[in-house]
Amino acid sequence: MNQVDYLRISLIDRCNFSCQYCMPEGAELDYILQQDLLTNAELLTLIKEVFIPVGFTRFRLTGGEPLLRRGVVELVEQIASFPQTKDLSMTTNGFLLAPLAQNLYDAGLKRINISLDSLDADIFNQVIGNKGLTSRLKWESVWNGIQTAHDVGFDPLKLNVVVIPGVNDHEILDLAALTIDKQWHVRFIEFMPIGNGDLFQGKGWISSAELRQQIRTKWGLTESQVCGAGPADIFRIPGAKGTLGFISQMSDCFCDRCNRIRLAADGWLRPCLLNETGQIDLKTALRSGVSTTKLQGQIQELLTVKSEINFKQRESGTTTGNYSRTMSQIGG
Repeated sequence: MNQVDYLRISLIDRCNFSCQYCMPEGAELDYILQQDLLTNAELLTLIKEVFIPVGFTRFRLTGGEPLLRRGVVELVEQIASFPQTKDLSMTTNGFLLAPLAQNLYDAGLKRINISLDSLDADIFNQVIGNKGLTSRLKWESVWNGIQTAHDVGFDPLKLNVVVIPGVNDHEILDLAALTIDKQWHVRFIEFMPIGNGDLFQGKGWISSAELRQQIRTKWGLTESQVCGAGPADIFRIPGAKGTLGFISQMSDCFCDRCNRIRLAADGWLRPCLLNETGQIDLKTALRSGVSTTKLQGQIQELLTVKSEINFKQRESGTTTGNYSRTMSQIGG
C-alpha cells in the first residue's frame, strides 16, 4: 500500500456542464448551500493544521467545476505558499480556463488536467449535455483553454477522456494522436456506474485493454518509462512526445496503489471513491470547536483502515452497482 499523501479537494459541487458520466440527465441534484460549503479560511485551516501535519503534501483541486469557485486564484496562491506543499494541481472542464490560465500558473498551479471527451463539437455537446451556447462555441472555448494552458507552460498537461460506448469510442485513435506531436498526456478512463445507472446499463463500458489494442494495431505501443503513483497505466506511441494513460477502475483493481482521499466541498472526508465507510464530517467538527489535533487523530485512524475500506467494495462485487451520488457530488 502506498503512503497516502494526496488529497483531492472539491471546491464546489456545481458545474457549467452536465456531462453524462458526472451529472446525468434526470439525476436529482441537491446542491450544497453557500453556508454549507467550506469557506476558504476553513479549507486553509484544514490543509495547514490537519492534513499537512499527518503527512499530506500533494493537493488537487476539483469540483464540480473548480473555476466557478469565487477567489480560486487566491486560494491556489495560498495553498502553494505552504512550504510543505510539494504538488498542487487542478482538474477542470477548461471552459473558463483561457482567461485564468496565466494567473493560475503565476499563483503556483503547475499541473492541470482538462476534460476533452471528443474532438467533434456535436459529440462533445452530446456528452456535456448543455443547452444555450452552440456546440462549436463550447468546444472552441475548451480547446482554447487547452491551447492557452499549453502556451502558459503547464507541464504535464493532461487531457482526460471518459470513453462512452456508442458516443465517443470511435474517436480513440484521433484522441491518441494528440500525443504524437505535442508533449500532451491523454488519459482514457473507463466509464463508471456512479449516479448514472440507467445510462451505464444501456451502454456498458469498454476495457482499457481493448483501447490499447486499437492503438497498438495503428502505431504500436510501448510501456512508458514515465510513471507515477496515480491510477493510470502509462504507455507511449513509439516516437511520440506525449504519453497515453489508461485508468482501468472497472477492469483492473488498483486499490493496492491508491494514495489519495477525497474532501468534498461540504467538508466530508471520504477515503474511497466507491465506499463511504469511515467518512468524517470535518466541517461540522471544525465549526463546533473540535481541536485540529483531535481531527489529526481521526484522520490518522482512518488512514490505518483505508486499505480494508478500498477493497471492501471490490470484494463484495458491487463496483458495477448504481450509486445514488453523482461524480460531481463526490468530488471527481
